[in-house]
Amino acid sequence: MDPRTAAFELIRMVNEYRVSQAICVAATLGIADHIKDGRRSTAELAELTDTHPQALYRLLRALAAVGIFHEGEDGLFSLTPLGGALRFDAEHSAAPWAAFAGRPYYRQAWSDLLYSIKTGKNAFRHVHGKGVWDYRAEHPEESLIFDRAMGANSKNVAAALLASYDFSPFSLIMDVGGGRGSLLAEILAATPGSRGILFDQPHVVATAAQVMAAAEVADRCDIVGGDFLAALPEGADALLLKWILHDWDDETNIAILKNCRRAIRADGWLLVFEGVLAPPNEGASAKFSDLNMLVAPDGQERTAAEYRSLLATAGFEVTDIIAAGPHISIVEARPA
Repeated sequence: MDPRTAAFELIRMVNEYRVSQAICVAATLGIADHIKDGRRSTAELAELTDTHPQALYRLLRALAAVGIFHEGEDGLFSLTPLGGALRFDAEHSAAPWAAFAGRPYYRQAWSDLLYSIKTGKNAFRHVHGKGVWDYRAEHPEESLIFDRAMGANSKNVAAALLASYDFSPFSLIMDVGGGRGSLLAEILAATPGSRGILFDQPHVVATAAQVMAAAEVADRCDIVGGDFLAALPEGADALLLKWILHDWDDETNIAILKNCRRAIRADGWLLVFEGVLAPPNEGASAKFSDLNMLVAPDGQERTAAEYRSLLATAGFEVTDIIAAGPHISIVEARPA
């Protein structure tokens, strides 16, 4: 690549935050849901979303230029296949994540990435004076947006996990820190012989019954509120940890895993669902997720060797690591 092309490419990458924020705004306004049944004018959409017509047009035409919407010669906007994933009611929706990722409080933490790189400390706590979990507990509206995003992401990866792993041998599956239960609901729906326990903080699981009922698995799932740093319900033969360990430092993770070790049956299985770091110069998704862990939750992504070491410290032996998709792997372990 010649130097001028390299400079243009770097500038394009730097400016991608503008595309990201525009997508987040469109998701927050529900634009894709408003035009899913046909073409609409900017004036109609401005009235539906309580926005400034000319400013909204500038947003829509920019997003049309990157393939999310299509602007017709008559000035009407419609959805493209890419934009279809911005519908909240899409089977595999990116809208909940987009609505969350653009929240000002979260962007503010990322804007202080330099602080984290200079100090090795958490930018979110530096900006807001408290950790991300405490912040969301004090701002229930933000917690709901985050939980909705996690639920959608869980549903999006559930198919990949189900295609990569057989959950049917397990009689009782507990999802530790499972949010509102989107992943567990999908697994139970696919394994009619299994029962489930959904375990998370009380305010998180408060509306989980709706998710279970929608998946028609409510009669096979107990919903339990609690703190995984304190204790877990006992007796499950499969414990799931999806995107939990990357949120925390090693010391906290060892405490979580030791609680899992105490709760799991002697012949049980621990299944950790995380993005395992790839070798040098590969796997950008997990490596940028690792920066996100530094900025906000104060955790980190890990290599396969690091997961083996971490789990061994807590009394588990890793038996396999299965790549389930481009963004997630299954770290399978048993009590040592």
